[in-house]
This record gives sequence, structure tokens and C-alpha cells, in this order.
Amino acid sequence: MLSKKTKYAIKALVSLGKNMGNPPVQISKIAEEEKIPKKFLEQILLDLRNAGFLYSKKGAGGGYSLNKDPKEIYLVQVMRITDGPIAMVPCASLNFYHKCEECKSELTCGIRSVFIDVRDVTLKILSETSIADIIDREVNLISLI
Repeated sequence: MLSKKTKYAIKALVSLGKNMGNPPVQISKIAEEEKIPKKFLEQILLDLRNAGFLYSKKGAGGGYSLNKDPKEIYLVQVMRITDGPIAMVPCASLNFYHKCEECKSELTCGIRSVFIDVRDVTLKILSETSIADIIDREVNLISLI
């Protein structure tokens, strides 16, 4: 399941992506519009800024803006920043691998094998889907209403 932290990070990036080319947006505005607790959003935006996705400006007219084109920010990156591993079991993770304590043999573990397949399909989708893609999907979905 997608954590609230990751969901809020994606929502904030989409909001900032829609604001591309305009002055920075204050945290309170993003929090209100996206229904995200402000204190939680502050930490999320700090993590995204430290990862190089956001630019922040202090003082009057300050706030946050994207530091990259929305086409260059992929969901896999956001998820790894906010939650770490993509894999559902630690023994199937590429970047956060841990051997399962109860496993007899990884080579013959059917559970691990299935979840490696799940990881691979998930990684493909997340690695190919950008913030710009989500913005485009929202525009297309709105046009269907």
C-alpha cells in the first residue's frame, strides 16, 4: 500500500508541477489545496528539496517550486526518497536487500520468486511514469467528466 508520506509527496509535486513557471508556492497554500497536514508537508518538502527536486526561497514571496522539469521526476525516485524500498519483501529489493530470517533457500523460495516478478513490473511502471504524466492523466480524466 502507498504510504501517506509518498502520496502527499506526489500530490505536492503535481501541485508544484502545475505551477511551473510561476512564483514559488507557500507550504500553507499547498497544504490547504491538497488537504495535507502542514507539519507533515514541511518534512516531505524538505526531503524532496534535499534530494534536488525542489527549490525553496525564504522571506516575502518565498515558498517552493520545482527544481526539475516534471517530465524528469519519476515516481520510482519519489517513492525511494519517501519510503525506501519498492519491493514488498526485503529479499526481493534491489536497493534495500535483506535476507528473510525464516527463509530456507532464496534460490528455491516461491514467495521470493513471485515478489521479484511483482517488483520488476512495478519498477517498470514507476520508472516510466513522471509527475508530468500524472498531470496529463488528470487533465484527460477531467475532460471525460
